[in-house]
Amino acid sequence: MQQNLKIGLIVKPQGIKGEVKVQPLTDDINRFKNLKEVIIDDKTYRVIKAVIGGDTVFLSLAGIPDRNTAETFRGKFLCVTRENALPLEEGRYFIVDIIGCNIVTEQGQTIGEVTDIFSARTDVFTVKCTDNRIMRFPFLNAVVKKVDIESKQITVIKERLDEVSCYED
Repeated sequence: MQQNLKIGLIVKPQGIKGEVKVQPLTDDINRFKNLKEVIIDDKTYRVIKAVIGGDTVFLSLAGIPDRNTAETFRGKFLCVTRENALPLEEGRYFIVDIIGCNIVTEQGQTIGEVTDIFSARTDVFTVKCTDNRIMRFPFLNAVVKKVDIESKQITVIKERLDEVSCYED
Protein backbone atom coordinates (compact mmCIF):
# COMPACT_ATOMS: atom_id res chain seq x y z
CA MET A 1 0.00 0.00 0.00
CA GLN A 2 1.18 3.49 -0.80
CA GLN A 3 2.23 5.22 2.42
CA ASN A 4 1.84 8.87 1.35
CA LEU A 5 -1.60 10.15 0.40
CA LYS A 6 -2.22 13.14 -1.87
CA ILE A 7 -4.39 15.79 -0.21
CA GLY A 8 -3.82 18.78 -2.47
CA LEU A 9 -2.27 20.24 -5.60
CA ILE A 10 -0.28 23.47 -5.55
CA VAL A 11 -1.90 25.64 -8.20
CA LYS A 12 0.29 28.75 -7.99
CA PRO A 13 2.15 31.13 -5.68
CA GLN A 14 0.01 33.56 -3.68
CA GLY A 15 1.40 36.94 -2.69
CA ILE A 16 5.07 37.81 -2.18
CA LYS A 17 5.82 36.01 1.09
CA GLY A 18 6.00 32.47 -0.27
CA GLU A 19 2.41 31.36 0.25
CA VAL A 20 0.91 28.85 -2.15
CA LYS A 21 -2.63 28.39 -3.40
CA VAL A 22 -3.78 24.77 -3.07
CA GLN A 23 -6.60 22.86 -4.75
CA PRO A 24 -7.75 20.35 -2.11
CA LEU A 25 -7.98 16.70 -3.14
CA THR A 26 -9.83 15.63 -0.02
CA ASP A 27 -13.48 15.42 1.00
CA ASP A 28 -12.95 17.65 4.03
CA ILE A 29 -11.32 21.00 3.21
CA ASN A 30 -11.30 21.84 6.92
CA ARG A 31 -8.64 19.16 7.47
CA PHE A 32 -6.09 21.82 6.40
CA LYS A 33 -6.85 23.90 9.52
CA ASN A 34 -5.14 21.34 11.79
CA LEU A 35 -2.42 20.28 9.37
CA LYS A 36 1.03 20.32 10.99
CA GLU A 37 3.19 19.15 8.09
CA VAL A 38 3.03 18.10 4.46
CA ILE A 39 5.29 16.15 2.15
CA ILE A 40 6.23 17.56 -1.25
CA ASP A 41 8.55 15.50 -3.45
CA ASP A 42 9.53 13.32 -0.46
CA LYS A 43 10.57 16.33 1.63
CA THR A 44 8.63 17.33 4.76
CA TYR A 45 7.54 20.96 5.26
CA ARG A 46 6.06 22.37 8.46
CA VAL A 47 2.78 24.22 7.96
CA ILE A 48 3.02 27.73 9.39
CA LYS A 49 -0.47 28.89 8.46
CA ALA A 50 -3.49 27.64 6.55
CA VAL A 51 -6.36 29.85 5.39
CA ILE A 52 -9.44 28.46 3.67
CA GLY A 53 -10.95 30.68 1.00
CA GLY A 54 -13.99 29.23 -0.72
CA ASP A 55 -12.94 25.93 -2.26
CA THR A 56 -9.19 26.61 -2.10
CA VAL A 57 -6.56 26.73 0.62
CA PHE A 58 -3.69 29.18 1.07
CA LEU A 59 -0.67 27.72 2.86
CA SER A 60 2.47 29.20 4.33
CA LEU A 61 5.16 26.55 4.62
CA ALA A 62 8.50 26.69 6.44
CA GLY A 63 11.30 26.76 3.87
CA ILE A 64 9.35 28.68 1.22
CA PRO A 65 10.31 32.29 2.01
CA ASP A 66 9.29 34.16 -1.15
CA ARG A 67 7.25 34.14 -4.34
CA ASN A 68 10.15 32.96 -6.52
CA THR A 69 10.67 29.88 -4.35
CA ALA A 70 6.90 29.27 -4.21
CA GLU A 71 6.79 29.34 -8.03
CA THR A 72 9.05 26.25 -8.14
CA PHE A 73 6.31 24.30 -6.33
CA ARG A 74 3.61 25.00 -8.94
CA GLY A 75 1.96 21.74 -10.05
CA LYS A 76 3.33 19.66 -7.17
CA PHE A 77 1.21 17.51 -4.90
CA LEU A 78 0.89 17.91 -1.13
CA CYS A 79 0.92 14.59 0.67
CA VAL A 80 0.54 13.32 4.21
CA THR A 81 1.62 10.01 5.66
CA ARG A 82 -1.07 7.40 6.11
CA GLU A 83 -0.67 7.84 9.89
CA ASN A 84 -1.49 11.58 9.56
CA ALA A 85 -4.47 11.04 7.29
CA LEU A 86 -7.94 11.68 8.64
CA PRO A 87 -9.69 8.48 9.71
CA LEU A 88 -12.22 7.21 7.21
CA GLU A 89 -15.85 6.49 7.98
CA GLU A 90 -17.21 2.98 7.43
CA GLY A 91 -17.61 2.33 3.70
CA ARG A 92 -15.13 5.07 2.67
CA TYR A 93 -11.78 4.35 1.00
CA PHE A 94 -8.71 6.20 -0.15
CA ILE A 95 -8.64 6.53 -3.94
CA VAL A 96 -5.07 5.26 -4.04
CA ASP A 97 -6.26 2.03 -2.41
CA ILE A 98 -9.08 1.51 -4.94
CA ILE A 99 -6.98 2.07 -8.07
CA GLY A 100 -5.56 -1.26 -9.13
CA CYS A 101 -8.40 -3.31 -7.59
CA ASN A 102 -9.98 -6.01 -9.72
CA ILE A 103 -13.70 -5.78 -10.39
CA VAL A 104 -15.25 -9.22 -9.96
CA THR A 105 -18.87 -10.39 -10.17
CA GLU A 106 -20.56 -12.37 -7.40
CA GLN A 107 -20.12 -15.44 -9.62
CA GLY A 108 -16.32 -14.90 -9.72
CA GLN A 109 -16.03 -13.49 -13.27
CA THR A 110 -13.28 -10.86 -13.53
CA ILE A 111 -14.52 -7.75 -15.33
CA GLY A 112 -11.27 -5.77 -15.24
CA GLU A 113 -9.11 -3.43 -13.17
CA VAL A 114 -9.86 0.04 -11.79
CA THR A 115 -7.51 2.50 -13.51
CA ASP A 116 -8.97 5.85 -12.44
CA ILE A 117 -11.65 7.48 -10.34
CA PHE A 118 -13.52 10.66 -11.22
CA SER A 119 -15.15 12.41 -8.29
CA ALA A 120 -18.53 14.00 -8.94
CA ARG A 121 -21.68 13.68 -6.83
CA THR A 122 -20.67 10.06 -6.59
CA ASP A 123 -17.33 8.56 -7.53
CA VAL A 124 -17.16 7.14 -11.05
CA PHE A 125 -14.77 4.25 -11.59
CA THR A 126 -12.89 3.77 -14.85
CA VAL A 127 -12.15 0.11 -15.51
CA LYS A 128 -9.92 -1.46 -18.12
CA CYS A 129 -11.86 -4.60 -18.94
CA THR A 130 -10.31 -7.99 -19.67
CA ASP A 131 -11.40 -7.53 -23.33
CA ASN A 132 -9.46 -4.18 -23.39
CA ARG A 133 -12.61 -2.04 -23.51
CA ILE A 134 -12.89 0.91 -21.12
CA MET A 135 -15.94 0.88 -18.86
CA ARG A 136 -17.19 3.48 -16.38
CA PHE A 137 -19.69 3.03 -13.58
CA PRO A 138 -20.75 4.94 -10.48
CA PHE A 139 -19.73 3.63 -7.06
CA LEU A 140 -23.21 2.85 -5.72
CA ASN A 141 -24.26 0.54 -2.89
CA ALA A 142 -26.76 -1.04 -5.29
CA VAL A 143 -23.85 -2.05 -7.56
CA VAL A 144 -20.91 -2.69 -5.23
CA LYS A 145 -21.45 -5.61 -2.89
CA LYS A 146 -18.04 -5.79 -1.20
CA VAL A 147 -14.73 -3.91 -1.19
CA ASP A 148 -11.67 -5.84 -0.01
CA ILE A 149 -8.67 -3.50 -0.07
CA GLU A 150 -6.29 -6.15 1.30
CA SER A 151 -6.95 -8.55 -1.58
CA LYS A 152 -7.41 -5.66 -4.08
CA GLN A 153 -10.85 -6.91 -5.11
CA ILE A 154 -14.24 -5.23 -5.50
CA THR A 155 -17.24 -7.52 -5.86
CA VAL A 156 -20.15 -6.19 -7.89
CA ILE A 157 -23.68 -7.32 -8.69
CA LYS A 158 -23.48 -8.03 -12.43
CA GLU A 159 -27.11 -7.20 -13.24
CA ARG A 160 -26.89 -3.82 -11.54
CA LEU A 161 -23.48 -3.10 -13.08
CA ASP A 162 -24.91 -3.75 -16.55
CA GLU A 163 -27.71 -1.26 -15.87
CA VAL A 164 -25.44 1.66 -14.89
CA SER A 165 -22.17 1.13 -16.75
CA CYS A 166 -21.13 2.66 -20.05
CA TYR A 167 -18.29 1.82 -22.44
CA GLU A 168 -16.00 3.97 -24.55
CA ASP A 169 -16.20 3.48 -28.30
